[in-house]
Amino acid sequence: MQNPKNKVSMKKITFSILLLSSVVFAKAQTESPFKPFKVDVSLGYAIPGGTGAKGGVLFVVEPKYEVIPNLSVGLRMEAAVMARGTVDANGNAADVSVKAAGSYLLTGDYYFTQNTVRPFAGAGLGIYSLAAASVNNNGASSSVSAAHKFGEMVRAGVELSHFRVGLEYNIVPSTKVDAISSSGTKTTYTSKNGYMGIKVGFCIGGGKK
Repeated sequence: MQNPKNKVSMKKITFSILLLSSVVFAKAQTESPFKPFKVDVSLGYAIPGGTGAKGGVLFVVEPKYEVIPNLSVGLRMEAAVMARGTVDANGNAADVSVKAAGSYLLTGDYYFTQNTVRPFAGAGLGIYSLAAASVNNNGASSSVSAAHKFGEMVRAGVELSHFRVGLEYNIVPSTKVDAISSSGTKTTYTSKNGYMGIKVGFCIGGGKK
């Protein structure tokens, strides 16, 4: 049977940890020269990987909160319109329709300075929603069905006051699809889902206190 004194001690330790955390968090916020909440809005160009891929536009909204000086966490909501690179086992590219891909990622950015010019590096994890797309090559046709895949993102860039520019790479697992020709021949294709994003945008909020 647990000693009542141990229970009291554990409560004191837990309370002390919570109290210390709240003090550190409050102190961190008072030390930061920037307002903690902001929303990043960006437009850009999506560059998918793989042979036969076609780039397109992307749009992103990302609310963020500075939890401690120089470190912000957020939720990236992005839509990218592009044609994924799709090839057979011999590396021959298929004709793939242009479709949109969406993503919802939890992100973290680290800022290297507290000045008006703020270079940063970051990463994210979350879900990528891939739209269905048709596949055609040498009489063989099929479709890449819609899917949800868990993926990652790494990025770097710079903020100049409320202006933001960045480069991101989205790491998303590939998709395999079988296409059947008119003669009944089956060909397996691999669709590359990863892509790079070049972005330019602005920040709403998050300015100097």
